[in-house]
Amino acid sequence: MTDKFENLKSEVSNCTKCPLSSTRNKVVFGGGNPDAKIFVIAEGPGYEEDLQGIPFVGKSGKLLDKIFAACGFTREKHVYISNIVKCHPPGNRAPSKPEQDACLPYLLKQIDLVDPKIIILLGATALKGLINPNLKITKIRGEWIDWNNRLVMPVFHPSALLRNPDLKRPTWEDFKKIVLKYRELVDPDHYSKHI
Repeated sequence: MTDKFENLKSEVSNCTKCPLSSTRNKVVFGGGNPDAKIFVIAEGPGYEEDLQGIPFVGKSGKLLDKIFAACGFTREKHVYISNIVKCHPPGNRAPSKPEQDACLPYLLKQIDLVDPKIIILLGATALKGLINPNLKITKIRGEWIDWNNRLVMPVFHPSALLRNPDLKRPTWEDFKKIVLKYRELVDPDHYSKHI
């Protein structure tokens, strides 16, 4: 598994399949535990991520880590994080359809290699890019989707919670469902002092 993962990482690091490759500082392949049972997918790297080559290191990342901690999850043990696209779209814009299409095969290979029980989609771009371009995050968040024999939970992106704190409560309810499902599928003794 490690060799295949490193080979894929090397391939992605040298990718020039879309224009984002010419404006990036660093490819953000992913981060966390490649043996994790939870795979988190977001839209694409932001400014800080582009500089460091690590997913979710800015304000949204700090909030995401707080949510993980409340669930009893850590990046080191429970979670692997990646994005629909691996390079930072200039101006933090949403990645275009051709950019997403160029990167999607890499993400699908990552999912196969990590082989998670649960996939969490952070925000509309991840939901539309992986599952269905016609789905709306406001309508389907918090509901389990069966996709390729994996359970997928769409939730609001942490940046949306920073813009609109009213979304924090429903997002917490969604993450409670994730913890309960994790106990059911992976570890019945998983501990969270909040759930």
